[in-house]
Amino acid sequence: MSVKECGNHGKYRRKIFLRIIAGILIFILIVLITILLIWAILRPSKPRFILQDTTVYAFNASTPNLLTSNFQVTLSSRNPNDRIGIYYDRLDVYATYQNQQITLRTAIPPTYQGHKEINVWSPFVNGNSVPIAPEYSASLGSDQSAGSVFLMIKIDGRVRWKVGTFISGRYHLYVRCPAFITFGSKSNGVSVGENAIKYQFVTRCSVSV
Repeated sequence: MSVKECGNHGKYRRKIFLRIIAGILIFILIVLITILLIWAILRPSKPRFILQDTTVYAFNASTPNLLTSNFQVTLSSRNPNDRIGIYYDRLDVYATYQNQQITLRTAIPPTYQGHKEINVWSPFVNGNSVPIAPEYSASLGSDQSAGSVFLMIKIDGRVRWKVGTFISGRYHLYVRCPAFITFGSKSNGVSVGENAIKYQFVTRCSVSV
């Protein structure tokens, strides 16, 4: 075989290789454009969360800079989408006071939420002798003495969207639910057992994804 023939053969092989690469790239581009078009047409809406009630079993800030608390919260989530399902891969619930975490995180089991479905969870969140910053401890003691404490029930997690057979990557989910707890003569809760008070809220939570 002559040098010229070898050169032509090498050019032919490179041309075939480049065509294969171009075909693969065009196919990937078409798939991505199709997914983006479907996504734009369906326009997925973020889930809607509601804090239905909070039952307080313990709330003791008598020890300086330490807080012991035990709550059971009832949260509901609704998927407002007609054609999109939601995978809740991870949901951690906890309580904060003035942006300081006062309970441990409680994990809600992973679940799938279909179109227009509603899920309800009632996890316990608690903390035993949790250290509180001195300035927050003084503020918390004053609020409790005044008869009311404003808490924030938070959910941090990861979600995925399901459109037909397509499942998206994971997105961060942040949920913030205000809870206004009252004590003593100002309490508007209902006694549900020894040293347990239930507060009905039906408060809509802020949700960001």
